[in-house]
Amino acid sequence: MSRTAFLSLALALAASAAGAQGTPDPDRAAQLVRMVRQDCGSCHGMRLTGGLGPALTREALAGKPPEYLAAVITHGIPGTPMPPWSAMLQGSEALWIAEQLANGFPEENRRSAP
Repeated sequence: MSRTAFLSLALALAASAAGAQGTPDPDRAAQLVRMVRQDCGSCHGMRLTGGLGPALTREALAGKPPEYLAAVITHGIPGTPMPPWSAMLQGSEALWIAEQLANGFPEENRRSAP
């Protein structure tokens, strides 16, 4: 399967999961923020400004739909170092992370979305 076809399929799956979308409870939101800072930060930079992986700042993600970003988070990108996180995240959580990244990711000590 080509990368474009894979990402199109992943985007469709993420969009269908968006119906279950919601804001995680404050404890889970704090866990997700820590996960992004620590796990994603190991490749995307501790400040999410880039490293092995691209920057995940608001400016770098401008124009990318949250559903697309959630699909990348959930399914990874075959042939690249970007792994799938579907074993660790529900689709709605991946979408919440994508929305937070698109709006400027919250600080770890914040308990809820900005």
